[in-house]
Amino acid sequence: MHRIFLLSPARAGGKRAALLTNPRASFALAQALQRGDARPLGEIFGFLSGLYFRGKRAYAETFADPPAGETGAWVITPNRGLVPLDAPTTLEELRQFGAVPIDEADERYRGPLLKTGRRLARQEECEFVLLGSIGTGKYVNVLLECFGGRLRFPREFVGRGDMSRGGLLLRCVRDRRELEYRPVEGAVLRGKRPPRLEPASWKGTRLDLRAD
Repeated sequence: MHRIFLLSPARAGGKRAALLTNPRASFALAQALQRGDARPLGEIFGFLSGLYFRGKRAYAETFADPPAGETGAWVITPNRGLVPLDAPTTLEELRQFGAVPIDEADERYRGPLLKTGRRLARQEECEFVLLGSIGTGKYVNVLLECFGGRLRFPREFVGRGDMSRGGLLLRCVRDRRELEYRPVEGAVLRGKRPPRLEPASWKGTRLDLRAD
């Protein structure tokens, strides 16, 4: 069975996003975007979200096993549906992301996600693992319409917050340990908070995927 990962997005507004548009910004990612260059979506969201998205990105790149010729990691976006993790993305596209809420009742979000999800679901002998929030319906309700019983989630996500999930994923990449996946359909998606993770530092390692 092949495996494709679906990553929840970083917040495309707020203080971190404002840094990318600040003309006084001196770091490489902001300067490239302000010049009009496109940068990989995963790099931009890694900057916006920090530990959590870095963990999802590293985990998906390590453990994806897509069908031949297919992309192994896709990102849920507010207005373009599922987009490849390495898709070139401009500052204007980032601004457009920030203008649309992640709300399953908003057709600007729901429509593109259904369209791209159903297209991806044509892949046979493949399961789709959501690396994102499972406690609300904003992702799973729409994705279930696309992938049905083939939509999975990491069992150890239950009860964890965003930072804990990110740390867990980075530790799994470091240890080359893949998580156990369970079907979303019929699963208990809320549970008791697990024990805190042991402290770890990623600075200066290959898992330090922050933008310059």
